[in-house]
Amino acid sequence: MFEVRSDEPKYAFLWDKESQKKNRYGENIELTEEGNVLRDVSLNINDDDGIGENPNRYKQHGFYFNADNCIGCHACEAACSEKNDNPAHISFRSVGYVEGGTYPDYQRLNISMACNHCDDPVCLKGCPTRAYTKYAEYGAVLQDPDICFGCGYCTWVCPYNAPQLDPIKGEVSKCNMCVDRLEVGLKPSCVSACLGNALEFGVIENIPKNRTEAKAEIPGFPTTDITQPNIRFQQTVPTHREMTRTDGMPLKYHRDDEAGKFVPQLDEKEGRKRHWNWKKLLTSHESAHVIFTLSTQAVLGAFLLFVFSFMPGLEAIAAITSGSLFVPALSIMFVLLTYGLFKLNMHLGKPHRFYRGFNNLKHSPLSREIAGVSAFYTCFMGYVFLSFFSHPITQTFASICAVLGAISGLLGVYYMVKLYQIKARPFWDHWQTATSFGGSLLSLGGALLGLLTVPFTTSTELLPTLALITLVGLAIEIIGHIFHTRDMRKTSSEGVASWYIQTTRFGKSWITRNILLSAALLLSVTISLGSPKLLVASYLWIALFLLVLCAAVISRSLFFVTVIPTTMPGAFFWKNKQFSEHALETGLAEMEQVGVAHEAHHPFKWDELLDTIKTTPLTDMVRQTKDIIFFK
Repeated sequence: MFEVRSDEPKYAFLWDKESQKKNRYGENIELTEEGNVLRDVSLNINDDDGIGENPNRYKQHGFYFNADNCIGCHACEAACSEKNDNPAHISFRSVGYVEGGTYPDYQRLNISMACNHCDDPVCLKGCPTRAYTKYAEYGAVLQDPDICFGCGYCTWVCPYNAPQLDPIKGEVSKCNMCVDRLEVGLKPSCVSACLGNALEFGVIENIPKNRTEAKAEIPGFPTTDITQPNIRFQQTVPTHREMTRTDGMPLKYHRDDEAGKFVPQLDEKEGRKRHWNWKKLLTSHESAHVIFTLSTQAVLGAFLLFVFSFMPGLEAIAAITSGSLFVPALSIMFVLLTYGLFKLNMHLGKPHRFYRGFNNLKHSPLSREIAGVSAFYTCFMGYVFLSFFSHPITQTFASICAVLGAISGLLGVYYMVKLYQIKARPFWDHWQTATSFGGSLLSLGGALLGLLTVPFTTSTELLPTLALITLVGLAIEIIGHIFHTRDMRKTSSEGVASWYIQTTRFGKSWITRNILLSAALLLSVTISLGSPKLLVASYLWIALFLLVLCAAVISRSLFFVTVIPTTMPGAFFWKNKQFSEHALETGLAEMEQVGVAHEAHHPFKWDELLDTIKTTPLTDMVRQTKDIIFFK
């Protein structure tokens, strides 16, 4: 257990005596009932099997922040990092601020934020490896970095930027509520270190002594509807109607008197000038996701055309399946799909632990996407292999693989859409994500199949069929983009800032994408109606494929680099994405104290994977497989 010092000051001890029964969300504060099997279980802190004597051990606890008292000294950050032995670029608690007014009526509002140990933790539901657990003890949401394989999905879904992805270790870690201190009656380290008496901690909804408010809103704090966070605020000092962020995010917060809270609005910090920024667009951290999603959708689209070629109007595609182009086309598609999966896996912080992505099929859309795409890959591999043989039995098995591959592939893309429709990322949380992915499925699938077959066939019926399919996909995607732009321009959320960055910082690239989509649409219409000669058609189709591919790459890259999460405000240097980019470009990141780390992907560790397999008992592997199958 945590050792309590003999000279521990009184303010470092928990103060709760009584508590309410329900919190503001209508949930029970008492997390278990007397006699529950979850009670009287040790947390095994530092391998100690002792059980804390805190009388409120099974009640939901939370942080209390008094914004009136915070002086921005960052003592809470330092105490937290020292307690958890964090490197300079990782901080479980951070102090950001917003500003309002002008001299002499200037105001800064400091906000200290860590994990809020929510009633409905989306990080727990989203994590594909089940690295998160919400404990009955104190209501703490704890994360095990040893289980994490570094996908970073929890950092996407959390509205408060609580989980921290370490680019050096390739794993996520976060605030653990200092449960070792709670077990012996002490407050978390950050609270004990606060100089201004701005931070408090205790059973949720209990208002500390000499405090008057326990609100769940403060300028810059995202809506509580997403996760029902366990943090309460006091802010009695009046603020200006508009509070701006000092980090690079083009957002400000305007007080809505009817709603009684501050809402995000656009702050045009970068003006209206448009830029290219090709390097940032095409070589971002998420480039692996661009390659994976586009290659998967292209191959699945072409594969579905083969599977459903028996339908009326697809006779020309059905003729390919019995011709000499069928097996080579499938083989090239298989290589493309393999490359996409390889890039995604190597994008993980710990790629040798990829198998843990199936652990949370019950809750995580990412786990379901991984399962669906993996099943599609397996069935597609079997389909390609069996297509080399013409025996009736092998063809029967090939048909089974085709049906299973089509089902699993469509499920994989469905959950691919669902995993990006995140409330904490309003730019993605729109039906345009579905039209973008569905449109790419048709346009890239049709264009890819045409590239592999049109130049090598004498069929005049194949060309208009594939051109029409590509046309439909492009039309779906363009319609989605039009409505998405209209909605994001009007929204009072981080989505409007994403739209602003897309049309300014990447404005010329965005316009290029729109021109390429329009040109591809017109060319597909021309090909489908004109029926050019085969030689001309071959050149036209290569041009169409390049137009569709370039538009898709730019569009999907914009999808990733322009999204802005509903995260907390940072400082001018700390937790500021623009400063981090500047530090990496200029070499400031080489100074550890700057707190910016280079991304470091480690090589695939086959030895660790083999050791894991050798040291895992067969019975445990069978049990884990059974649990995954039955969603336990």
